[in-house]
Amino acid sequence: MNTRPPRPVAGDAVDRFADIEILRYTVDGFDELPPRQKRLLYYLSMAAIEGRDILFDQNGQHNLKIRQLLENIYTRYPAHRDEREYMELEIYLKRVWFSSGIHHHHGREKLLPGFSPAFLVNAARHCHLHPGEIEQLLPVIFDPDILPKKVDKTPGKDPLLASAVNYYRDVTRAEAEAFYATRPDDRCLPSPGLNTRLVKDKNGKLREETWCAAGLHARPINRIIYWLEKAAGEADNEQQARYTRLLIDYYREGRLETFDRYSILWVEETAARVDFINGFIETYDDPIGLKGSWESIVYLANEEATRRTDIICRAAPWFENNSPIDDRFKKKHVTGISARVVTAAMLGGDCYPSPPVGINLPNANWIRERHGSKSITIENIINAIDASTRESGLAAEFYWSDVERDLLSRYGHVTDRLHTDLHECLGHGSGTLLPGVSALALKEHGDVIEEARADLFALYHVADPRMIDLGLLPDNEAYKAEYYRFTCNGLLVQLARVPTGRQIEEAHARDRALISRWTLERGATEGIMELRERDGKIFLVINDYPRLRGLFGQLLAEIQRVKSEGDFPAASNLVERYATCVDPLLHAGILARYKKLNIAPYKGFTNPVYRPTLDARGKIIDVHLDYSEGYTAQMLRLSSWTSR
Repeated sequence: MNTRPPRPVAGDAVDRFADIEILRYTVDGFDELPPRQKRLLYYLSMAAIEGRDILFDQNGQHNLKIRQLLENIYTRYPAHRDEREYMELEIYLKRVWFSSGIHHHHGREKLLPGFSPAFLVNAARHCHLHPGEIEQLLPVIFDPDILPKKVDKTPGKDPLLASAVNYYRDVTRAEAEAFYATRPDDRCLPSPGLNTRLVKDKNGKLREETWCAAGLHARPINRIIYWLEKAAGEADNEQQARYTRLLIDYYREGRLETFDRYSILWVEETAARVDFINGFIETYDDPIGLKGSWESIVYLANEEATRRTDIICRAAPWFENNSPIDDRFKKKHVTGISARVVTAAMLGGDCYPSPPVGINLPNANWIRERHGSKSITIENIINAIDASTRESGLAAEFYWSDVERDLLSRYGHVTDRLHTDLHECLGHGSGTLLPGVSALALKEHGDVIEEARADLFALYHVADPRMIDLGLLPDNEAYKAEYYRFTCNGLLVQLARVPTGRQIEEAHARDRALISRWTLERGATEGIMELRERDGKIFLVINDYPRLRGLFGQLLAEIQRVKSEGDFPAASNLVERYATCVDPLLHAGILARYKKLNIAPYKGFTNPVYRPTLDARGKIIDVHLDYSEGYTAQMLRLSSWTSR
């Protein structure tokens, strides 16, 4: 008798709370894999969940204690669980799980609970928890003026002292920049500080604490090593085994030179069906862009869909040569660019439970220039989000007319994915820095400028007739769907994610706002595009799509110049003028319109559970996926697993 849980449909809703909906994704193709690759996915997936506590700690020094307190009360509270404050605690705990801390994962503002300090203290007493530790956490949880923002780049503030992230301890921006500026100016050096926390000793001297097997978070890192060692023995090919062992060495020693050697082997390997990312990678949450958040994603290639990205990568030299940027900033030789459409099989760390839909690595510019880059477009995550929002009514509410709605209906599925492919495969890998320009020259604005550069590269080229010649778009009308979707989102729809009275914080949201507002400012005076009111609502109207492409090209040329020359004042002007502020009247209207649609602005996912079948000797002979685990059950299981 088959007792396996039924297989879900991608995009099935699991839970909903606050501004978040939790979905399921499916790992299509898993059942057809041979036992060795199933074992490989299992081992890599275990490594992916072991680093969860590292990210909680990176996001704020009190996060792990607060999570443990809340979980203890949630599971042990003896009183009536239908009382209002207990239900508010449940919502708050779910939000803390989702954000890997007490700050909103996107807006970065502090999450304020809907229950009182008195309730928390009383509930903790009922659960026999130590009152002294709770008293210390109360102001951190409830006081809106203590650690108010996870990352604070407000002009005039010291971003390291103002931000809640746990990458620096009592260190000012000037001190951190001076500390890392003492390193030799060699473009082939490892990324400074990527896997360390910068602190002061008792004498006030700066020193680094390293995340490694003998350093910070040694317990989870040693468990990551344990699973990676097993994965290396099941690798898809010898090169994958080599870079997995290099990653193990890096985790043991903490040496960034080893991480770079791993990155080079990883980017040059393009044949494995099963692959993974695991480490201290993206620097968006460091106010000065140095420290890497811990993340992992395990995936298997979708060979049929990858034909699309193969076409793009083979044409990479053409796109670089025909980019509307100054020739000084173009790569002379475009090599080593590879991209795959993949199926996510496990999300971890900063990729969980809210993953990206595309990734381009490595981030080190010198490795990109010498060895290339590797991109993935995560198709099953995109499909699950699409399925969950297909009948949402968003297009009817926010798009100007049936013309725009028809464009998106006919072409949106294709152009949205093509934009992601161009952004990840070619956009991030395009262009070059001038000699002597540091990759860190744009400081806190570097992430926004880089994302805008990749988006503009995609927007400019998606409208090129070359797309039709390559068989990637059906006709010369298709690109208009992406132009309308992107600019309408940047100008209007994404404001639904910004709380009243706040500004735009997250790097990708700022990049979309920068592009859309800059082009609107110029396009409105030339009749290219405009915001138009109808029935008390504001809509975007695009009158001339070809000329809008010209504006995207102009801005791409300027953004690339800023990046290539390391022009920090120009970057600051662009970000502060176009990317952050919110018109309160426009914002109020967007929030009201979005609210009546009853759509959760943010989507996240539960992971499938990998259940191995063992033979009499304890060897894994098969692995099955169980999709039945709920959000709360999964989060509590992971907490018990990683705290063991």
